[in-house]
Amino acid sequence: MTTPLTFLGIESSCDDTAAAIVRAGERTEILSNVVEGQTSLHAAFGGVVPEIAARAHAERLDDCVERALSEAKLRIGQLDGIAVTAGPGLIGGVLSGVMLAKGLALAAGLPLVGINHLAGHALTPRLSDRLTFPYLMLLVSGGHCQFLVVRGPEEFKRLGGTIDDAPGEAFDKVAKMLGLAQPGGPHVEAEASGGDPARFLLPRPLLDRPGCDLSFSGLKTAVLRARDQLILQQNGLTRQDRRDLCAGFQTSVADVLAEKTRRAIVSYLQELPATPAFALAGGVAANMAIRAKLETVCNEFGLIFSAPPLRLCTDNAAMIAFAGIERFRLGQRDGMDLSARPRWPLDDSAPALIGSGKKGAKA
Repeated sequence: MTTPLTFLGIESSCDDTAAAIVRAGERTEILSNVVEGQTSLHAAFGGVVPEIAARAHAERLDDCVERALSEAKLRIGQLDGIAVTAGPGLIGGVLSGVMLAKGLALAAGLPLVGINHLAGHALTPRLSDRLTFPYLMLLVSGGHCQFLVVRGPEEFKRLGGTIDDAPGEAFDKVAKMLGLAQPGGPHVEAEASGGDPARFLLPRPLLDRPGCDLSFSGLKTAVLRARDQLILQQNGLTRQDRRDLCAGFQTSVADVLAEKTRRAIVSYLQELPATPAFALAGGVAANMAIRAKLETVCNEFGLIFSAPPLRLCTDNAAMIAFAGIERFRLGQRDGMDLSARPRWPLDDSAPALIGSGKKGAKA
């Protein structure tokens, strides 16, 4: 029998301030899941401003934790531990969360567990669907895109990832160039629903190369060129032009992800998993067209397809609390020297992808 554990999770790696309470035993319950977005704060700038995000986290974290405890009908002394995102992410926001978690843990005498934000996403299918290890994960969001074989709470093998823009970043940039609101993903998807995906001949980057690495920068540039050509020819864009460009872009992203997923599945199946499964997580996992195409690929191979509820796809603290419980059960604890890390790859043995430099790989 598994002893139930109740953890507070704190998440502040980008522009969502979140706190949640999760209890995991024979079954797992999300007792509360508070998320405060910052879209309105960054809208005028066309993207997330790190300094504004950090200030908002510092102002809102206390309230989010109080609300999470209140909704769970618990006092902090009734918890078994505190889990906090310690990276990777915008360092000001990560630091805000880590410092709050340290203060709470010290004051309440509770264990502290630092969590890799990407591990939170990667373990979400175990929170939502109780997948067994190992499973194949496509983590696809605004800042990250990678295929991972998830072998355990702290064991990840990267099969490939983006060498430039993440898909969510590309969605945001395409939305911006077409005059759509931020965050771009939902708005591009809405426009694409009324568009013709075959009107524009957009590239499917890196499909001519072996492996599971991805690239979306060239696709984004192709959309820009198509837009500029239309403006030159007709002195502007019609609503249908915008819809068709969105449809073509979204279909290209979905086609690339589908083919790379096929390749990743072939590699993953070499591990001879007892219950082969593919999981999708991250903000872009909310895109219904991409979900549908990847589910079709899984059906081709006979894999279980797992896509967490939309509220668990985007940044949230429930995934951090659950990842904290998973690490805690392995005997992992962190002290008051826990550091906030802007870079923190899940698979240290894999070559660096985006964001590498003198300080090391970001993801």
